[in-house]
Amino acid sequence: MDVLNYKCPSCGAPLRFDSNTQKLACSSCGNEYDPVALEQLGREDDEKKDSFSFEGYSGEEMTEGVVYTCPSCGGEIIGDENTVAAKCPYCDNPTVMSGNVSGIFRPDFVIPFKLTKDDAKKKLLEHYKGKVLMPKSFKDENKINEIKGIYVPFWLFDADADASASYRATRTFTWSDRNYIYTRTDHFSVYREGEAHFEHVPVDGSTKMDDATMEAIEPFDLTAAVPFGSSYLAGYLADKYDVDEKASEPRVGQRMKTSMEDYLRSSVKGYATVSRQRSAANTKNGKAVYALLPVWLLNTKYKGETYTFAMNGQTGKFVGNLPCDKGKFWGMFLGIAAAIAAPIVALLTFVL
Repeated sequence: MDVLNYKCPSCGAPLRFDSNTQKLACSSCGNEYDPVALEQLGREDDEKKDSFSFEGYSGEEMTEGVVYTCPSCGGEIIGDENTVAAKCPYCDNPTVMSGNVSGIFRPDFVIPFKLTKDDAKKKLLEHYKGKVLMPKSFKDENKINEIKGIYVPFWLFDADADASASYRATRTFTWSDRNYIYTRTDHFSVYREGEAHFEHVPVDGSTKMDDATMEAIEPFDLTAAVPFGSSYLAGYLADKYDVDEKASEPRVGQRMKTSMEDYLRSSVKGYATVSRQRSAANTKNGKAVYALLPVWLLNTKYKGETYTFAMNGQTGKFVGNLPCDKGKFWGMFLGIAAAIAAPIVALLTFVL
């Protein structure tokens, strides 16, 4: 399997994709290169077999993973069969396992990182704000153990969908005269059906990623997607998909069905109560493209437990669970209970 290093054509130092400039930057001489132009230069030089060619090495399978050889220093990079991009632990060179982004594993599109590691740190601190039940020591004492910028494999589905649903609904009217209060409840059978076209509904194609977390950091702005080039991966981690398009269809089908049900339900208005009796949804003309989308993952440890947070590397949407201070929780609960009970006690005292 080919292993590539992107090196500066001027000085030979490693290149990394800069999310601020959207270019490949050399930390040594300061030169910057357009990723598309550099990909073309690499292909031309590879044909000439000169010093800028992308030298290939084979990955050696091991019991616990796959060992890749760094083209720059010859050091061993430990990954697995799905590893697409990593950094050499010896020379820190960004490395791309090009064999894992070729053929059926070559993405159609990539959304380049827009936000940096520092942005992820700031978002974590913002995430702490207003969390009154979070232990104070969590923010003061815990340390960020790891921050990783990862290109996560996603399938982006297009499909046509149709759905129908029936509901039971009621309207209630109340009036009174000098002697009685009257209530009339009218019952209705409500039916809705509709059609929709879905475009680029994302489903992550990696078993390493938690599906709920990946859905929580949506949406991605897919208008910013560009044709895939492996140079965009330089300086980040990446995996190829290990859940293929076919295996992802049930999940995306359920997402579309849920969206259709919510849409139909939102059209049932003007009733006091609404309960769904039946629903059905179908999809057709489905197709998918394969893309790598940017995600920052942050890990922290607190009292022996690991807490993982995720940030959309394009939009900055941030998610993650925080520990709860049980003392604060019960104190707040009892305070609310006391506040509710006080008027009741006062009312009983007055009545008695």
